[in-house]
Amino acid sequence: MKPNPTKRLRTAEEDGDVRETGRGDHGEEERRKTVDVSIIMPVHNASCWLKECLQAILQQDFAGSMELSVFDDASTDDSRKVLEGWRERMEDRGISVVISGHNSSQPGGVGFAKNKAVTQSSGQYLCFQDADDIMFPQRVRLQYETSLCNATCLIGCRVQRLPEGSTERYTRWINSLTQDQLITQAYTSHGPTVVMPTWFCSRKLFLKVGLFDEGGKGVPEDLLFFYQLLRQGSRPFRVDQGLLVYRYHERAATHSVTEETIWKLRVDFLQERVLSQWENFTIWNAGKQGRKLYRCLSLTNQKKVKAFCDVDENKIQKSFYTYEESKQRPKPTVPILHYKEATGPFIICVKLDMTGGVLEENLNSLQLKEGTDYFHFN
Repeated sequence: MKPNPTKRLRTAEEDGDVRETGRGDHGEEERRKTVDVSIIMPVHNASCWLKECLQAILQQDFAGSMELSVFDDASTDDSRKVLEGWRERMEDRGISVVISGHNSSQPGGVGFAKNKAVTQSSGQYLCFQDADDIMFPQRVRLQYETSLCNATCLIGCRVQRLPEGSTERYTRWINSLTQDQLITQAYTSHGPTVVMPTWFCSRKLFLKVGLFDEGGKGVPEDLLFFYQLLRQGSRPFRVDQGLLVYRYHERAATHSVTEETIWKLRVDFLQERVLSQWENFTIWNAGKQGRKLYRCLSLTNQKKVKAFCDVDENKIQKSFYTYEESKQRPKPTVPILHYKEATGPFIICVKLDMTGGVLEENLNSLQLKEGTDYFHFN
């Protein structure tokens, strides 16, 4: 949005209820030099959570300059009124506030709202914050300090899930990945290895990767951005402290994304980044998930599958898998072996943290290195 040459409040009649303070080009340039961190917050019908969220922003112990940039994506509750009610408190604390939005009949979606909030912001660094989550007081400070030392990294952190115990396996995965696994486990069904509500990065890095996809409801804009980040050679990095209360509820936007949408993106990214580098490989799991992966591969990569392997004697006794739906003649057949007889590299299609440690023991017994000899695709 082009800055206005005079300082005034734009009205709903002028721009469909987009409100922001106009600034001259020189003033905008100066502001960008002085704001260290912009907190980027898309909002859609978040009124019930805003008090806790905004209070936590107010309590940040960061000594630098901060800005709160909010885009209200067609909320029908009183989110905008609540936000405006906090403006004076934020500004008294030295936090500048930019609030804009629209009142169309349909929201533009999470990617659209985040892009708008980023575009109107001025900070040299961007701290992404969901309106239903709660920052710990040291979040901005610790992620800012980490980002200064890791300029080409997307910074995340550990989380505390609310309600406690919800999505227990997912939360354990978020918090326990090693720094290497933030790269190697990018193909799993959990999505980005540093979760979107914890992201912090320089504006320069964000603009290099590009804006979020604005496809709207059902589009995993965070996963698409994350994959593009990896393609460009940047890395995720996690601050190993819990810096965010990450709320789980049925209204979360992530529920609008189907498993099949995520599956297809994961398969394509696996083929692009891993399988294209391998001459052949073994799929670890001769069951439903392993066979589904095989069927979804390109013909070139299907031909690279030298075997399935498993621990289940009933599956192993079948000796081979026949791809019945294939149009090829003869129909492709793939051997099924015991994992001790199979050779790598492997794509692991067994759910993590569901075998009581048996899968991990089996992998360790073969002295395999994650990211070289195998990748998880659970």
